[in-house]
Amino acid sequence: MKLDAANYKDLLRHYIETQDEQSLYGAEQISKSFIKNNILPEEIVSLHNQALADIYPDLFEDFQRSMDFLMELMISYGLAHQEFQNLREQQIELKSEISVAAGMQETLLATSKPEINGLDIGVISVPAHQLNGDYYHFIKGEDGSLGIAVADVIGKGIPAALCMSMIKYSMDSFPEETMSPRTILGNLNRVVERNVDPSMFITMFYAQYKPKDCKFLYSTAGHEPGFFYCAETDTFKEIEAKGLVLGVSKEVKYKQYERTMQDGDMIILLTDGVTECRQGDRFIESEEVLDVIRQHVHLPAQEMVELVYKYFERLQGFHLRDDFTLIILKK
Repeated sequence: MKLDAANYKDLLRHYIETQDEQSLYGAEQISKSFIKNNILPEEIVSLHNQALADIYPDLFEDFQRSMDFLMELMISYGLAHQEFQNLREQQIELKSEISVAAGMQETLLATSKPEINGLDIGVISVPAHQLNGDYYHFIKGEDGSLGIAVADVIGKGIPAALCMSMIKYSMDSFPEETMSPRTILGNLNRVVERNVDPSMFITMFYAQYKPKDCKFLYSTAGHEPGFFYCAETDTFKEIEAKGLVLGVSKEVKYKQYERTMQDGDMIILLTDGVTECRQGDRFIESEEVLDVIRQHVHLPAQEMVELVYKYFERLQGFHLRDDFTLIILKK
């Protein structure tokens, strides 16, 4: 579109001579036309300069120089503004893609909390951002046993979400006889080693609860240690287990551990978003997490995890710095 120089000059001349509202209304209409036709700021300044030169051919030199300066300023401004608009459009597009990915992640990684005889289960998992880098999954065996996976991807965003989807469907594809923790982690380690970029690390804690004999079997792949709670002594003890992060070496063998649960005992599984909560610059100690849990041991497991989350959410000013996942298994 070519700028209508004659119309602009007439409108400018009329306003200089009369300062009436009709001229300002005309300027508003021209401005809308400029926006509609994507006219750059420097083109508008050039049009204005030409109109002034035609109206006042003897305009003094200093004023003309000031308009030249404004022209250069508008050229720089126009370029910066255009770059800003491009970045804003890209950001909107990226947010839209992330929103779609978050919805897909919620669908793909959905897992239901099963009913297990003699076991009360509480779980909460809240992402710090749209996509969750934490992951948990329950698998109920035909013999009534329960498989529990808790994982954390070091590396966030859409690649992490896709990686977690692969992990879940790999676990769901394993046959029933491979539900033992060390076998599950061994199989997953080979999947990750072959298919996941080496720059992305995955930690996982996998456990199997057998209600018939109240046995809790578990193995770890470099994951945040959880805690045992002994109801008889009202004490917590860190779960001691060792194992290499998934995908580092295809030759790794995972060790399996075992513990018997008594009535009132609890297993606390979590990610580092729980144990590394911060109040200002102060990192929360694990003992503070356990003290909060101890205050609610008389409650059902689901109420416990929700109250613990609300406590640390308030402590952090309702702004999570990392994904928060907490599972409590209470016999």
